[in-house]
Amino acid sequence: MLLAIIAILGGIIAAASLIVSKKPNAQELIDKIIPYQGWIGVVLTFYGVWGILHYLLNLGSLGIAWIIGFAICVLQFVVGFLLAYGLISKYLLEKNETAKEKGQELRMKLIKYQVPAGVILIILGVLSILLRFM
Repeated sequence: MLLAIIAILGGIIAAASLIVSKKPNAQELIDKIIPYQGWIGVVLTFYGVWGILHYLLNLGSLGIAWIIGFAICVLQFVVGFLLAYGLISKYLLEKNETAKEKGQELRMKLIKYQVPAGVILIILGVLSILLRFM
């Protein structure tokens, strides 16, 4: 359940521009979450890596819940990296110029997927919560 809630929050931040263009009154809510974007991104990144490893180690329980959970973890990693890039760059890549350049290159390749990944992350998070109650 916590994984799904974190996925939904990360998805909302990642798709903020799309959400605000469709519902301008959502800007106030998103403005409350945005200051925590980097830290939510860090949490998403770690949850994504942990989840990917967890699901790969539990391949024997392959089913719809496994597929949704694995997809959430992959998207959490991608969205988390994009949201946390500012913090990652500031604290981990600051001293190594080569690593900073490679990180920026990867970010530029992934940035075009941020909004779609955020929307899919929201949908999968809600679907995951619904599956828990079925």
